[in-house]
Amino acid sequence: MNPPPATTAFDFKSVTLDGRDFSLEDLRGRVLLVVNTASQCGFTPQFAGLEALWQSYRDAGLTVIGFPSNEFAGQDPGSDEEIAQFCQTRYGVSFPMMAKGQVNGAEAQPLWRWLKAQAPGVLGTQGIKWNFTKFLIGRDGHVVARYAPTDSPASLAKDIERALAA
Repeated sequence: MNPPPATTAFDFKSVTLDGRDFSLEDLRGRVLLVVNTASQCGFTPQFAGLEALWQSYRDAGLTVIGFPSNEFAGQDPGSDEEIAQFCQTRYGVSFPMMAKGQVNGAEAQPLWRWLKAQAPGVLGTQGIKWNFTKFLIGRDGHVVARYAPTDSPASLAKDIERALAA
């Protein structure tokens, strides 16, 4: 018997960089900022901005979650352990980081398949085009907005504040 279809982001599970199970159900009622990341990308310095958002808004109910992916020009080739070390030592990342995986194609993680269906990109395309695509998810578990890699974390602050207030 198949499980019921996912209706909110809280219906998904993942695995952290250090191999622990991570259920988004545990974040029910929080605002989520889900980002596909890479350690060797021109947008990699966004880790600092993502950490700043996490530090500024986590007590108000925001959780930033990073999902490393190596599918864009091989810009995250390291192991999960190497990615964790890089993020922590280079950018002080303390927000949850998931194990490296796919965001597109047949091997895409279930959460990413759902996110893309809920908030298609430009011209209705569902594919993730590059590293640091971001999805803001409201306290109800539904996608509020999708942001391009070029959107800086700081530029999301007003939308995050609105989602936290909702």
